[in-house]
Amino acid sequence: MSEHVVDVSWSRGEHDFTYDTYNRDHEWRFDGGITVPASANPKYLGNPGPVDPEEAFVAALSSCHMLTFLAIAARKRLLVDAYDDHAVGVMAPNEAGRLAITQVTLNPKIVWNGAEPDAATLGKLHHLAHQECFIANSVTTEITISR
Repeated sequence: MSEHVVDVSWSRGEHDFTYDTYNRDHEWRFDGGITVPASANPKYLGNPGPVDPEEAFVAALSSCHMLTFLAIAARKRLLVDAYDDHAVGVMAPNEAGRLAITQVTLNPKIVWNGAEPDAATLGKLHHLAHQECFIANSVTTEITISR
């Protein structure tokens, strides 16, 4: 078992505090010392520059899948030189009618050093990575992998 701690801080500052005017900017501070500026999505009156929670959610799913995939490939002695993903999350009403990130599509592009695994093997690697990804195991969002 492990704990993962993030400190999230917001302050009203000099802004009015009405729905249309309050400042959505805040900070995420991670235990490694990194501070990430964050805000609401611009559709919800946030600042377009910082990371919004929805983007962070999609990034966490993509990153977890990638790290799990790389671990599996390394154990199988398949040499990966690069892995890039263009992950896309879709926010829509869920089964209860509430807005949620209902689907995330991962679009990994992998550069192999040596022979590239055949499509069936690659599919098995991604399937196992999805099954073993801690973040994917923690959510109800549909996650697909585009090949």
